[in-house]
Amino acid sequence: MTESTTKSPDPMDIALGAAVRIRRRTIGMSQEALAEQCGVSFQQIQKYENGANRISFSRLVQIARALRCRVTDLLDVLDTPDEEPSVDLDLLSRMRTPGALELLTVYEQLPQDARTALVSFLRILSPGTTAPMQTASARKREPA
Repeated sequence: MTESTTKSPDPMDIALGAAVRIRRRTIGMSQEALAEQCGVSFQQIQKYENGANRISFSRLVQIARALRCRVTDLLDVLDTPDEEPSVDLDLLSRMRTPGALELLTVYEQLPQDARTALVSFLRILSPGTTAPMQTASARKREPA
C-alpha cells in the first residue's frame, strides 16, 4: 500500500519566494524576463516564488542581480533576530494571494479617508477580520 504524502513548502521558502515576487513586480519585471536572465523557465520562477522549489544560493545571487538588488535585500525578512519573524513571514505568505500586491499598490495611492473607508467596507465583507494586522516593525514604531 502506497501512502500519499504531500509535503508543504517550508515557511522560509515561501517567504523568500514572496520577497522575490514583490521585488520583481515592484520593478515591473515579468516572470519570463527574470527566467530568461537566470537561464531557467518561467515555470521554475513560479515555483520559486510560490516556495514550491527551494532557491539555491547561486540561483539567489543570479536572481538578485537580475532584480538589480542585493541578496541581503531579499533575505532581510528572514533575518530578524530582534523581532518576531513569524509575523513578517505570515505577511509575505499573504502577499502570495492572487491580487494582493495589486490591491496594496492601489491602496497606497488612495487618500487617507478613502483608505479608512475601504478598510471598513472590507471588514464588513469579511466578518472574521476584526483587528488590524501589524508587522513586528510597525509595532516597534508605536509609542509605548
